[in-house]
This record gives sequence, structure tokens and C-alpha cells, in this order.
Amino acid sequence: MEIAKKKVLVFGLGISGIGAAGLLEEQGAEVLLYDGNEKLKEEEVRNKLEDGSKARIIIGVFPEELLDTLDIVILSPGVPADLPLVNRMREKGILVTGEVELAFESGKGDVLAITGTNGKTTTTALLGEIMKNYRDDVSVVGNIGNPYTAAAGKMSGDSITVAEMSSFQLETILDFRPKVSAILNFTPDHLNRHHTMEAYVNAKKNIARNQTEEDYCILNYEDRLTREFGENIRAQVLYFSSRRKLEKGICLEDGKIIYRNEGTTEICGVEELNLLGVHNYENVMAAAAMALVYGVPAEIVRESVKAFKGVEHRIEYVAEKNGVAYYNDSKGTNPDAAIKGIQAMNRPTVLIGGGYDKESVYTEWINSFEGKVKRLILLGETKEKIAEDARSCGFYDYVFADTFEEAVLEAAKTAKPGDAVLLSPACASWDMFPSYEVRGEKFKEIVNSL
Repeated sequence: MEIAKKKVLVFGLGISGIGAAGLLEEQGAEVLLYDGNEKLKEEEVRNKLEDGSKARIIIGVFPEELLDTLDIVILSPGVPADLPLVNRMREKGILVTGEVELAFESGKGDVLAITGTNGKTTTTALLGEIMKNYRDDVSVVGNIGNPYTAAAGKMSGDSITVAEMSSFQLETILDFRPKVSAILNFTPDHLNRHHTMEAYVNAKKNIARNQTEEDYCILNYEDRLTREFGENIRAQVLYFSSRRKLEKGICLEDGKIIYRNEGTTEICGVEELNLLGVHNYENVMAAAAMALVYGVPAEIVRESVKAFKGVEHRIEYVAEKNGVAYYNDSKGTNPDAAIKGIQAMNRPTVLIGGGYDKESVYTEWINSFEGKVKRLILLGETKEKIAEDARSCGFYDYVFADTFEEAVLEAAKTAKPGDAVLLSPACASWDMFPSYEVRGEKFKEIVNSL
């Protein structure tokens, strides 16, 4: 993708869009920035750009006459790829791609990339720690909060990029090719954006689309879709499993993580990990396998996974107050992720759930309560919908809260010494908060003030 002297539109002015603008200007492009959100202020956007930026900023209605002048459009992950305006751009013959493709083509070194519905952030953060203990020049980027485009311009041939890739980022790739990729699992998510499960899964599968026989793809043997996917790709496949012994791959056996690939290596016992729950053992296996096939010595992998403390907002222990343990699982933004939060609890639990509606179904989540959840406190856009699903599952011990603070205080009042309070909403945060991180920080602030 030739950038110099091209007229490039960056569509979407979040952190990814700002990062893309800086990278494009470095490479000599004429940059236009566009966002349809009329509440944005041009001056605030301008202040986020590099000093001396000449980018033109357009907010609100897009001027149709500009379509005939554009060479390339870089979509930010938050912009749906099937918007009518985006489709008109394609009809005009404009190259439409995303910030991941821009960063990949601009960057250097090797890329190790992770996707899946749940566990991406933990696996990415852990793999990042392993690689930093192995190599000096490591960037951890992508959906984890550090834009890939912001790091790409600083890379050398010795760089390693560890990238968390969302379905939104992967649906716009062209030549993106990781040296090692991983797909952790597929469960329904973001169907309001992708419309069908098939479209969502296909976007995720793009992570391995350009890989060759020289590359590796790490896949979950216990997920039917990822297991079958492994039978139909060019990359070398290595599976991980938490339920069965694998003759080749990485698996959980008698409480130990065992790696088999031209020999057998014991990584560690799960009691040596700081992470709770089988889903986290799967994340450890995926990260370890990615590092090992890349060539990281087993001892570095072993020491790194044992030292890893986990990810903020993912079953994060906050405090104990009056004998009640509080856990922040704000990153449980869909039912399947929230099930993992419940499964990790080892005491009676008061659960806070609800939020922005991503058109999920909550019955499987509610059925996972299995006597462990003593009360469900519901708030946000989805509270009535979840309550209806709860009743259909025979679970009636729920109450509604009007505000987030009210929900946390109600949980504190309900919980008895020896119980846990778990924020694991099974929904995105966007009806009340700009991100799950802000929601999690607010939860910790309220808990710590109790």
C-alpha cells in the first residue's frame, strides 16, 4: 500500500484514528480526519494530533464531493465496515482498509497476534510479558488499549509485536500476516455489529488468512469451530486443551500444563499460577504455546507465567470489606466471559450484571449460577431483558438498581461475611460508561470507600 503523496481519509477519531493520522503524515500522505459524531470539537481533536500536523478535520455530515478526491480510506475499528457511506467509497474504487493493515505494512519485525471472543487481553498481556523477558524490543498493541499505529513507526527488524485483534480490526485486513496467530474460542458476541454469528466468526478467522506453512496457528481443541478451522488452513497448527491429553500440543494433565512438540516439557503446576479458573489455564496454555513455537526457551516461559499477576478488570481482586471479597470483572462484557467469572468464584456470590445491549441471550449465563449466585443485581439497558431470561430459567432472586453506585451499595448490603461480590456484567458498558475500564475503576472506587 503506497502512502506517500496519497490523499488518505481516516474514518473515526478515537485513539486508533489519531494513531493512524500520525503514521500517515510521517509517511508523506495528505490526511483528512472524519467522524460523524457532531458532539466532537475540532479543537479537541487537533490537540490530540502531533505538533505541526496539517491534517484537515471534518465532523458531522461528510461532504460527498470529497469522494472523488480520495485514494485510500483507513477505517477505525469502531466504524462498521458496511455503513452506506463506506459502501459508496468502495463503489468509487477507493481502497478501504483498517488501521491494523496500515500499521502492519508500516511496521517491521515479527507479529504474534491473538483473537477470540474471550481471554484475548489476558493472553496478550501474558505473551507480552514472556516476550519482554526474551527480547528487548517488544510492543504490546491492538485491542488491549495501545494503538498498533502508534507503535509501528518505531519498529526495527528485531522488533516483536504482540497484538490483540478484535473482529472489528480483522474484518478490514488485506495482507496482515502474523508469524504466530491464536484463536482462543468462538462464542456469540457483537452480533449487533456483525449481524450473524457466521460473519463474526469469519472476521476472526481472517487472522490466519495470509499465513503460510512457515507460520503457526494455536487453536482451542475444545471449541468445535476452532478445531475444525485447524483442519483447513495452511499454517502449522498446534492445539491446546484443558480437558484431554494431547499427543502433540499443550494441555492440562493432573493439574500440570504439559507441552508436547518434538519432546515433552512440563511448564508448571496450576497451583503455581496467580490466575484463577480453567479459562485462565487455557489462556496460559495459548500464550505459552505461541512463545514456544516462536523459539522462546521453556525456562523463560515457565518463569514468566508463574510471575504473571493477571489483567486489570478481569476477575481482579479489589478488597475484603467486613469479611466480603470484592472482585472486578468489568471486562466480562458478554455472557460467555461472565460465565468464566462465576466459575472462578469459590464462595457464595452477589452478582452485579447488566448494561448496554449487544443483542445477547442470557439464559446460559443464568444457568451457570448453579446455586453459587445468591442474588443478582441488575442495572442498565438490559436489566428487564435479563430479568425475563432469569425467570425463564427459574431464577427469581434478582433486584433492579437505577444507578451503578446504587447497585454496588445494594450488593454490599446483601453480602454476608464469607461471601463475594462480583461485578461481571455480561454486557458492554456503553449505556453508562465510555468503556469497561471506566466502569471497573468506578467499581473499585466505590468498594474502597465502603
